[in-house]
Amino acid sequence: MYNTISIGVDMRGVATLTLDRVEKHNAMSAEMMRELTEAAHTLGADKSVRVVVLTGAGKSFCAGGDLAWMKEQMAADPETRFIEARKLAEMLQALNTLPKPLIGRLQGNAFGGGVGLASVCDVAIGVESLSMGLTETRLGLIPATIGPYVLSRMGEAMARRVFMSARLFGAEEAVSLGLLAKAVPADALDASVEAEVKPYLACAPEAVARAKALARRLGPRIDDEVIDHTIGELVACWDGDEAKEGVSAFFEKRKASWNS
Repeated sequence: MYNTISIGVDMRGVATLTLDRVEKHNAMSAEMMRELTEAAHTLGADKSVRVVVLTGAGKSFCAGGDLAWMKEQMAADPETRFIEARKLAEMLQALNTLPKPLIGRLQGNAFGGGVGLASVCDVAIGVESLSMGLTETRLGLIPATIGPYVLSRMGEAMARRVFMSARLFGAEEAVSLGLLAKAVPADALDASVEAEVKPYLACAPEAVARAKALARRLGPRIDDEVIDHTIGELVACWDGDEAKEGVSAFFEKRKASWNS
């Protein structure tokens, strides 16, 4: 039984994995990270599941990392910071290496870690009205643990257009950046996702899994060394003065000291 996500599987073996913290715009708490990691392992091991669709409940796909969780990490001891940062990294890697096709159904906005979730999908489709952004630097943070997946999806040249500026961009630009395969009207979203799902149901499941693993092996390196480096970068930010100021400014509803 899950508290922050839900899973449904239809008669064809198509699983829908839904982020379900509507009141928090599906921001990722420690509990959600744990549940997503568990869900990825469970769905990956279930031979009756052929395809997984990742989506969100409510208006937002995912607002990123839960800011209350981030604030807790800045006040924690170094060991706790590393443990919590690793939970985030392990969740992303569990979804990225899921041995089933993972189709992103972005019915709303995706910021920060939400962009990371879109990036671990094999294909992501979003509504034309959505906004996206790597907003971490506004808070004195960086897109660290999601970085390898974002760079793998977009390539360095494209990523550098949005990786550091925290600016928001729409669905059309997200397509040009490679984050979304397609942007569609809201009433066409389900049909567009189904068009991505259906071909897999005619494919041999083990061959699909092996082909996905091969593509990942031949793509940009995302191994333990890379992941550990991103964890260290995130923890270093949590320990810095800018993150303390940025997150405090957010909760106090004021501009951060660098915001002119």
